[in-house]
Amino acid sequence: MARRELYEELPSTQDRAIALARDGAEEGSAVVARRQSRGRGRGDRTWASPPGGLYLSVVVRPAPAGALLPLAIGAELAEALSTSYGVRLRLKWPNDLLSVDRAGRPRKLAGILVDLVPAADGTAAAVAGIGVNVLRPSEGLPPDVQASSVALEELTDAPVDLERLEPLVVRAVVDARRALAAPHGERSVLARVRGRLYGVGEEVTVDGVAVGELLGVRDDGALEVAGPGGVHGLLAGDVRVGVGR
Repeated sequence: MARRELYEELPSTQDRAIALARDGAEEGSAVVARRQSRGRGRGDRTWASPPGGLYLSVVVRPAPAGALLPLAIGAELAEALSTSYGVRLRLKWPNDLLSVDRAGRPRKLAGILVDLVPAADGTAAAVAGIGVNVLRPSEGLPPDVQASSVALEELTDAPVDLERLEPLVVRAVVDARRALAAPHGERSVLARVRGRLYGVGEEVTVDGVAVGELLGVRDDGALEVAGPGGVHGLLAGDVRVGVGR
């Protein structure tokens, strides 16, 4: 049976959920914290986690092969939030959900971090960490994050409640893994990802160096970019889309 652990404060929901996954926790098991002291994002980034956000990590198993799981979760979560709260969201490769305002400015609503975890029984699980900006905190966000992020309550007229949002996010994570495992699942997931992809036609930089124009997402989940040396795929690095974004 899937388990749920709720903490008022935790260093990292991801670290705790990874421990559960190693011990064989079932798919859908979740670790939730009202705030984190050492929340982490992709690479070496930290995830600011003041009260008012939803911070949770979910175990899925078996872990899908390849690099599509974060994109699949992003597409599934974007659709779930759009249906429940009437928001229009875009997917920034490989792991962010954005709301683009009328001036064309992208603002980050949620981030996704996926870790692969060898389990005690020899199979591989995955842990998906999700951070959603739900209520705009009065303090606790760095100035740059404050300027580039948005809270769900700012985008919708519907009531926003952490207790209601949590099962929606957990279900989206599990549904994303199952969608990839379905017949022709990768093709279907990629179509949904491409339909929400942010920044097509814009400049892409990797580690601060311009590499070309964003074309889309390849079948293996790589970002496809047209640069001076031709068309190529990106799977790693500090990738940014659009000048100053």
